[in-house]
Amino acid sequence: QVQLVESGGGLVQAGDSLRLSCAASRRTLGNYFMGWFRQAPGKEREFAARIVWSSGYTYYADSVKGRFTISRDIAKNTVFLQMNSLKPEDTAIYYCTAGFLRNGKYDNDYWGQGTQVTVSS
Repeated sequence: QVQLVESGGGLVQAGDSLRLSCAASRRTLGNYFMGWFRQAPGKEREFAARIVWSSGYTYYADSVKGRFTISRDIAKNTVFLQMNSLKPEDTAIYYCTAGFLRNGKYDNDYWGQGTQVTVSS
């Protein structure tokens, strides 16, 4: 079992930046990844970004590409999401996720509690 604890959410204005952090309770080997999903009010949870732990390879949703950057600190078992040029439509609860690549599919096995990001116009 892996526990994920997010931090760094808050209220910012459009155009501002924010950095989210997610600390995992333990190291994991194999085809392990961590990432971020988000859920806006009245909408379904959607993928935002993912990083493969061993290689550092990253994936982004089109809606955040070029503005958000996902990174990791292997020694601290922590993943970060640097969010720049924030827009009101980025307002959502951001969830940290972790899991394994199995049969070509990224399985999100673990979820954090979520952290609120609110962007005012």
